[in-house]
Amino acid sequence: MKIIKRLPGLPAERALKILSGRWKTVILYVLLDGPQRTCELETRIPGVSQKVLLEQLQALEEHGMVSRQPSAEHQQGIEYLLTPLGESLRPVLASLTEWGAHHANELGEVGTLLPCDAVFRDRTS
Repeated sequence: MKIIKRLPGLPAERALKILSGRWKTVILYVLLDGPQRTCELETRIPGVSQKVLLEQLQALEEHGMVSRQPSAEHQQGIEYLLTPLGESLRPVLASLTEWGAHHANELGEVGTLLPCDAVFRDRTS
């Protein structure tokens, strides 16, 4: 059964269901930098297992957020990239990040927020 058949009917719940999962937003955020191979994603997202990474990429692909293409640099490699639909999440992810910081500030929990490099590495690192 395809994941897409299990999405809620309410638009806000649908969006949250697509983005829910421990690594989906991190993967999307990292792919905002451009196409990346699985090994690059594993390097940039410490703590994610290859199995979970591939499951999350498959789910994002089913939802039309991510696509796979042959690597331009590696003959046998596959790159993952955001589709136009996935790219349309750029302002949504920025808003969620801003709202998350606002929420933590309102509840006096700013000290509990993690810096981005605690979750993923910069592409140049």
